[in-house]
Amino acid sequence: MAEQSTRYVRPGAFTNRVFNPFMGWLVRRGLPLKGAVILEVTGRKSGEPRTTPVNPLPLNGEQYLLSPRGVTEWVRNVRVSGQAALITRGGRQAIDVVEVPDEHKIPIIRAYLKAWAWEVGAFFEGLSVKSSDAEIAAVASSFPVFRVAPRGGRS
Repeated sequence: MAEQSTRYVRPGAFTNRVFNPFMGWLVRRGLPLKGAVILEVTGRKSGEPRTTPVNPLPLNGEQYLLSPRGVTEWVRNVRVSGQAALITRGGRQAIDVVEVPDEHKIPIIRAYLKAWAWEVGAFFEGLSVKSSDAEIAAVASSFPVFRVAPRGGRS
């Protein structure tokens, strides 16, 4: 894997105080926008559960989590623990996560843009589904990507 980027786009007050809590409220009631779920991961310093809305991406029989904002707190926490949970109204699914090497990110980033650019495209700084492989590869390290593997059934 290439050297890890430290790129981080800090969310604004609206995102922290209104948008993310509202998305969490919707997901917990079974009303997610286009498949959004709540990611729960243990805080690497506090040991307490931390939650944030995420947009899982199904692709070629696998599921991925991508961080459009870069090295966020959830990315740092999941890098330490290697596990988390995805929460929907249907329950809580324990997962293991494995970081994807930069050289395998191009099709994942492209698919993520196709699915979610309407919501998070601004964080991709000029990239689009029409960007060349070279353009995506040039910034791939700025976007942490994790392959999701179920650890067990829903609880």
